[in-house]
Amino acid sequence: MFNVLHKTFLHGRHTITASSTHKLLFFLNPSSLISLKFITSAANQHSFGVSYLINSCGLSPESALKASKYVRFESPEKPDSVIAFLNNHGFSKTQISEVVNKFPKLLASDPEKTLLPKFEFCDSKGVSRPLLVKLICFHPSILHRSLENQWIPSFEILNDVLKSNEKTILTIIRYPGVLAHGPKTYLRPNINVLKENGVPESNIATILYHHPRVFFSKPDRFRESVEEVKRMGLKPPIFAFVMALSTLRGMSKMAWKKKINVYKRWDWSEEAILMAFRRFPLFMTVSEDKIMGMMNYFVNVVGVESSFVSRRPELLGYSLNKRIVPRSSVAMVLLSKGLVKASSLSRLFGSSEKVFLEKYVYRYPEEAPQLLKLYTDKLMAARK
Repeated sequence: MFNVLHKTFLHGRHTITASSTHKLLFFLNPSSLISLKFITSAANQHSFGVSYLINSCGLSPESALKASKYVRFESPEKPDSVIAFLNNHGFSKTQISEVVNKFPKLLASDPEKTLLPKFEFCDSKGVSRPLLVKLICFHPSILHRSLENQWIPSFEILNDVLKSNEKTILTIIRYPGVLAHGPKTYLRPNINVLKENGVPESNIATILYHHPRVFFSKPDRFRESVEEVKRMGLKPPIFAFVMALSTLRGMSKMAWKKKINVYKRWDWSEEAILMAFRRFPLFMTVSEDKIMGMMNYFVNVVGVESSFVSRRPELLGYSLNKRIVPRSSVAMVLLSKGLVKASSLSRLFGSSEKVFLEKYVYRYPEEAPQLLKLYTDKLMAARK
């Protein structure tokens, strides 16, 4: 490498330029020779690593250069053994490339000591190989977590609640932090907090499965959130309680205040917002832009009062273009002809597709062709 490069070195106040290693050696003292040897060795290792990542792992030159900063090896023996292990355990070439790109340090692993025990543990739990491969492709860094201190206790705690190996793995896929944090530091204490407050195990299982991140906060802060939800008037035995807890834990105080202010712009009182939260906690997860768009449509296009939506906050959970707009085109015709009342609109928007067509389109033979065309035209427009 140094034979082809033209380098400039500073020696005291003099600048020395050389075009070959031989000329450099003439000027450098013994200590400098040691440094030069180290630099040459490091450069060769780096060059080998980049080349290996490109040729053996299928990474692009850009990705290989980036990945080479996190893993160093002088020969292919160790990374070859890791790739062979993955290949023998169900990973395709594309998946191996994906895993190495996400977590290049994996190539420095010992397959027998670090990787195999984790695969054998999952096999013993009946975890299918495709599901395990999916988990590792999503979050390969978990392979460097301790089997005894992270994998086993986390799996046991999750499985104790979820009663399913498959759900346990899917929960870890949703939030790999399950295997990154001490299971007895966050997960177990926070599950116990819910049990102590009378939350049914079935509700704990549902929220843990769908929103595992909720459980990974300091137990004292988690307990504070539980008490806050109780002060809002939600009772622990009902399912809305855990949904409210998940919503509250998943949002910063600043984001919460911003949402409150958006609803107030549509004349929602604090009491109305609180009542809406008790009824449908997820309405607070709707983005500010969507809130504005939905409220504008309901108030200024459909023509209902703002309070109509505050009493039915679940309406904000639907898609504006794929549900509300197509169905409201039918609703406005029916309203204009006195065939339905405004009070029934929440059922019109909330019913299943089959019930909607039967009850609000085909039920009126004379209007059905027009209603069906209005509805399908809006649906097609939303899908474009």
